[in-house]
Amino acid sequence: MLIDTLEIEEFIRPAEIETLLEEAADTPDSEIEAILEKASRFAGLSHLEVASLLKMDDKHLPRLFQVARRIKEEIYGNRIVMFAPLYVSDYCVNRCAYCAYNDCHSFVRRKLTQEQVREEIIEIVGMGHKRIALEAGEDDDNCPIDYILDCLRTIYQTQADLSGEIRRVNVNIAATTVENYQKLKDVGIGTYILFQETYHQPTYEKYHLNGPKKDYWYHTTAFDRAMEGGIDDVGAGALFGLYDPYFEALAMMIHNEHLEKTYGVGFHTISVPRIRPAEGVDLSTVYPNIPDDEKFKKIVAVLRLAVPYTGIIISTRESAAMRKDLLDCGVTQMSACSAVGVGGYMAEKRRRETGEIDPTLTAQFAKNDERSADEIIGWLIEEGLVPSWCTACYRSGRTGDRFMALAKSGEIKNVCHPNALMTLSEYLEDYASPEVKKLGYALVDRELEKVARVEHREKARNNVQLIRNGKTRDLYF
Repeated sequence: MLIDTLEIEEFIRPAEIETLLEEAADTPDSEIEAILEKASRFAGLSHLEVASLLKMDDKHLPRLFQVARRIKEEIYGNRIVMFAPLYVSDYCVNRCAYCAYNDCHSFVRRKLTQEQVREEIIEIVGMGHKRIALEAGEDDDNCPIDYILDCLRTIYQTQADLSGEIRRVNVNIAATTVENYQKLKDVGIGTYILFQETYHQPTYEKYHLNGPKKDYWYHTTAFDRAMEGGIDDVGAGALFGLYDPYFEALAMMIHNEHLEKTYGVGFHTISVPRIRPAEGVDLSTVYPNIPDDEKFKKIVAVLRLAVPYTGIIISTRESAAMRKDLLDCGVTQMSACSAVGVGGYMAEKRRRETGEIDPTLTAQFAKNDERSADEIIGWLIEEGLVPSWCTACYRSGRTGDRFMALAKSGEIKNVCHPNALMTLSEYLEDYASPEVKKLGYALVDRELEKVARVEHREKARNNVQLIRNGKTRDLYF
């Protein structure tokens, strides 16, 4: 049963969060070491322990990063899940000060037709992607829920070539009703993603000046309604830079705990975007809370310790160098060759083929990593990491608490690792450059030997060979 506003106020208590952070500043070194040791056993952390790590002296950072890497390697291995965003509409009635799609900004607004959705999907698939995050502004007149549902159907129905289809669509749209979440569930949504932006209510109201998103409590309780509507995979995030980033990280953990206690499962993923320049957005004077690189890496690592079984996502907001560093801090998912504007993939295709640049295309934010998908995949392979496009858990019903049970038992690696190798083989065979293909198959051959269960190893090796022979695709455990 959906909790009411008064109950919500019981779990997001700003004064309590501030007090925890103040108390944590005095945590002795010996206790910091004990907390890090506890985290290394995948025991999770209390709110005060999270606060202590956030406020600890930087001399502990090498140990923090070491523990974060160990947790990630033990649970997720060397897999990195790949995805791409798809913006379908930039119509928006909200006035969010940090967003290019702010309703007071004057630019040519766009909404993709279903044929244009197909064209964008074909371009995305041509980069090897199998999962996307559907993005849209909030506008019930120009972008109603039925339009989003039509887009989902179109995406799942689009077949580009032998292995060219999107197998999982995560959805990042505005907070909505239980009924609408039920509709999303029925169409086959993957994870429902919603960024809180900031958990500090006065700051939230400062930056959300008008529109339905201005309602802090309605936004904060969106995951409750999603769970009530049958969606058990939800993805959270804070926009780091609006308020004290330590406050946001701790509040996010409290939100996660609320969902675990109320519905039996917390966040499936956490995104960690930092504010980036955008059309009509001035970062120079208005946003003093943007964490620097070292503080940002510290926050990501602490999140990895606090919720060891939750995926952590980094986008092309961050530079190639920062994305590399964040992989060592616990990141498990990343986007590649993202277009962050409506119609952006086809616009890039026209630019490549004709040199034509669309001056009316408005991106939601400025990217920091402009590498092609193949360049990013090649880089990950050279780092000894396995890019994965696996969607098997979602399609096999391993979602919500069922996924978490599998992850916490340690069994997830027995299916995720071979599945990742099979999807990587698909990419190498169908989309990779010759150089990346050579490097990739060398990695696949090495990693197959690491599959623990003999029966899984032999089946995975056989499936990889079937893929290489061009006989079949979409094989998974």
